[in-house]
Amino acid sequence: MTWNKEEMMASIRKGQNREIVRMAEKIINFTELAADDASWGRGRELGTLTFRCNSDMGLISLFQISSKGCIRILINYLREKEVPKPAIRDFVLKLEANFLFDYDEESYPIDSFQDMDELFHTSAQVDKFINAVEGLAYRLRQ
Repeated sequence: MTWNKEEMMASIRKGQNREIVRMAEKIINFTELAADDASWGRGRELGTLTFRCNSDMGLISLFQISSKGCIRILINYLREKEVPKPAIRDFVLKLEANFLFDYDEESYPIDSFQDMDELFHTSAQVDKFINAVEGLAYRLRQ
């Protein structure tokens, strides 16, 4: 099964409150507009949408949003792909300031899905997340 926006939003609506649904829709719309490749997952139980952007190393995934209302920020994946350290550092600093969470290699050893309601408490935080992703994507495309 290949997921799409309508199925993803229907699944998120089933399990999340209105605020998370609005935030998820904002992130999905941003991904469809700004990603060089918005890649929909094919899982039967769990749908995903991956934000991928062009770089010198090919398409690089920056984050995924799931049909369960979770988000996975792919920082360790970026480290493995040898994305320039200043770009990762800037991205991590913006995320840490926004979410008050450590994304260093010791505190965040694996890229795992986090509930959106634990990360985002206001729509301003979603905007800051989007700005951080836009900044990283811009640097990767140069």
